[in-house]
Amino acid sequence: MAQITAALVKELREKTGAGMMDCKKALTETDANLEAAVDWLRTKGLAAAAKKAGRAASEGLVGVAIDGNNGALVEINAETDFVARNETFQEFVGKVAQVALGSGGDLDALNAADIPGCERNVGDELNHLIATIGENMTLRRAANVFVSNGALASYVHSAIAPGMGKIGVLVGLESDSDADKLAELGKQIAMHIAAAKPLSVSQDDLDQAEVERERAVLSEQARESGKPEEIIEKMVIGRLRKFYEEVCLLDQTFVIDGETKISDVLANATKELGAPVSVAGFALMVLGEGIEKREEDFAAEVAAAAGG
Repeated sequence: MAQITAALVKELREKTGAGMMDCKKALTETDANLEAAVDWLRTKGLAAAAKKAGRAASEGLVGVAIDGNNGALVEINAETDFVARNETFQEFVGKVAQVALGSGGDLDALNAADIPGCERNVGDELNHLIATIGENMTLRRAANVFVSNGALASYVHSAIAPGMGKIGVLVGLESDSDADKLAELGKQIAMHIAAAKPLSVSQDDLDQAEVERERAVLSEQARESGKPEEIIEKMVIGRLRKFYEEVCLLDQTFVIDGETKISDVLANATKELGAPVSVAGFALMVLGEGIEKREEDFAAEVAAAAGG
């Protein structure tokens, strides 16, 4: 029997888009004949993934999983909302969220991780699902939130199944206080994050390049007023304060009551629960955020085809 090398498996995978284990099986079945292996995969419907890879995938689901002090968020995209309501797809999202608990947010590690009770890893199972369902899908991102001593809370907006929907939030609260009360507070803050969409926990966590870019824009805007430089500096400081209130969680106004800053919410909780309460971190995923959605104009396509 001909030798099945890693290079041959790689080449078949690149030609077909099929999963690694499926490629290896195809080469085994065809005595390492590359073209025969391609045909074998086609007959099994496993060579379809590559053809679908160019399609825009901006629908899908965000999935969340929590295990003790470790939480994970994943975003898996598909082409249509119809697939997001497919039970097989939902089951896959749930499994990947669980596997992501051990990936540390590393997509390569997550794709290569085995799925319990499945013969394929995450990446190969995704390719298998693409071939089975018939739409392009992508595992777009993953994130983890940890607490050393406290509670993790989650919130899923527009949930269509337990732990998955259009917006997912994880937040970790560090504290020695009552776990149930801490989890209740965490849920409220997670809901706030879904609505207010902060970029960081505090000013110190913000990307300094982003801060400097904002400072430069605000400075130029202030100079257009024609005021002296010392006045401009005060104007910039005031406008930066407003910027922080918009993007830093601790500086934001709590959406639940519309008047208390999150930093004060935590301070009040510290007094009420009898132990310091702080935000260890959070993760927010909004489905399809940043993906350019292609608008289909079938009438224009028909007209172009007729004219061409």
